[in-house]
Amino acid sequence: MLDAALELHPQVALRPEPFGALAYHYGNRRLVFLKHVDMVRVAQDLANHPSLQATLEACQIAPARWPSFAKAFESLQTSEVVRVR
Repeated sequence: MLDAALELHPQVALRPEPFGALAYHYGNRRLVFLKHVDMVRVAQDLANHPSLQATLEACQIAPARWPSFAKAFESLQTSEVVRVR
């Protein structure tokens, strides 16, 4: 997953919240909670980098946290919040 070139799905809108954000997919009508502001920052920046790992580096996420981000973005891909470019 860290090598995947991802982007926020074009039918997804992020609404900032104190805990992170709500992600709403207008196509499948799913509502997903992004429970940390770092997740939101990475999700918004995915399209600007060649991979999830490069995005994590650019957002200055500590390497020790990368496995949890990889797992979270795998789940977001299943929910169609993000997609492979």
